[in-house]
Amino acid sequence: MSRENSDRGRARPRVPRKGGPRRKKRRVCNFCAERRTFIVDYKHVRTIREHLDERGRIRKARQTGTCRKHQRKLANAIKRARQMALVPYATD
Repeated sequence: MSRENSDRGRARPRVPRKGGPRRKKRRVCNFCAERRTFIVDYKHVRTIREHLDERGRIRKARQTGTCRKHQRKLANAIKRARQMALVPYATD
């Protein structure tokens, strides 16, 4: 195969997609945007419940839009709140 005939180094022509772009706009982390003073705490049950689904599981960062730093802190706060019986482990 000669170098002249290969497609290496050439940009592929852009093909328009039907239905528009596939990716949605990334959500902004609520904790970073609001610059809260308390950040995340296990005693703030209302904030913690917003990040749990209907079965009591921790929602993913992709669903809530939280950054990695605050997702880790939020997960630890949820686990502490479960141990303190402020939030149930699971719902039936």
